[in-house]
Amino acid sequence: MQTNDQIQQRKQQVIARGQGNLAAVYIEKAKNAELWDVEGKRYIDFGSGIAVSNTGHCHPEIVAAVKEQLDHFSHTCIMVTPYENSVELAEKLIQAAPGDSEKKAIYVTTGAEAVENCVKIARAYTGRRGIIAFNGGFHGRTNMTMGLTGKITPYKNLFGPFPNDIYHVPFPIDYHGISEADSLNALENLFKVDIAPADVAAIIIEPIQGEGGFYPASSCFLKAIRSLCDEHGIVMIADEIQTGFARTGEMFCLHHHDVEADLITMAKGIAGGFPLAAVVGKSEIMDAPLPGGLGGTYAGSPIGCAAGLAVMKIIEEQQLIPRANAIGEKFKQRLQKLQQNRSDIIGDIRVMGAMIAIELVKQGDVTQPDAELTKAVVAEAYQQGLVLLSCGSRGNVIRFLPPLTISDALIDEGLDVLERCFAAKA
Repeated sequence: MQTNDQIQQRKQQVIARGQGNLAAVYIEKAKNAELWDVEGKRYIDFGSGIAVSNTGHCHPEIVAAVKEQLDHFSHTCIMVTPYENSVELAEKLIQAAPGDSEKKAIYVTTGAEAVENCVKIARAYTGRRGIIAFNGGFHGRTNMTMGLTGKITPYKNLFGPFPNDIYHVPFPIDYHGISEADSLNALENLFKVDIAPADVAAIIIEPIQGEGGFYPASSCFLKAIRSLCDEHGIVMIADEIQTGFARTGEMFCLHHHDVEADLITMAKGIAGGFPLAAVVGKSEIMDAPLPGGLGGTYAGSPIGCAAGLAVMKIIEEQQLIPRANAIGEKFKQRLQKLQQNRSDIIGDIRVMGAMIAIELVKQGDVTQPDAELTKAVVAEAYQQGLVLLSCGSRGNVIRFLPPLTISDALIDEGLDVLERCFAAKA
């Protein structure tokens, strides 16, 4: 058996450095909220593969559903000879999506594909060219979605030029002194200076910015965007890739706000770790592209659809929506105690369901982000058997995305490790 370091050396010889890895930890097996590496070391998972394994690793119902599908077939291509489980999952996704409008769905394979297809659909429907996104947003790694992403390093650096007719405005972040009025004024100014609203096909927004730092948009702001889109005939796209499937204490984050987008992107937690993504939107808009204009060879994999149906069942039967809220409250109580002791370094705590973050600063000063401490704490966590993720446009946010099936005992154990990491590095 080779060690983590030995495999990492092999990896560096054969995999391009652009596809790096946060930690030299090579996983051999996983169960629910625990991982074990090739050396037999155990880790508590506060990352869920970046909000993918919301239902935990190797959930027995997902494993059974996938095995059953494999006994029948693994691929025929949904655009050639489709299969019933893709229709059944689409029915459930439409039913679960926010809003009462009649809806339709399409399948793709990745979140970036979902975003890119939203742009195609919006342009086909409106006949317009412009797309507006927000500073700090993350929408994927294809050329179009990199253009939409509001962060240069590492996502856009060296990769231009990007597509034309993409525009960015500030995302409202009270903690950073960017008000909702600032963002809305920036939009109005954009309409005066760079692109007329009659030329804008869509505005895309994350209800909670993911890579940007887990900053939430308020109900008031989301409703203002909805109203602006209605006024000007602009398609509103909600990127719910990281916020979906019970993660925020609702099936989708927009449920918190009583806002219905025109198009919603879905991925990550949709299929318990199997590659699957979707776009769900208002039927009239979704039907704008002509037949054959949307799709992909692996889109709507029968294995992914089988897993997705199991995920939907697990969320309902195991009450993972209220569980997400309970997880968030437990984290919040512990993190607030930690902040009371270390208010000089923990500047802000953000919790919505089980989408949780702390922002690290120097001397309690929001203008002094502490990316170095963030990196050190995350690295120390892996040494002590805890999987953590960082994010934020300034690299100073630690995010917590535990499986929604995690036990209270494991949460406490993981947060004990976190406290030790701060004691060692702060």
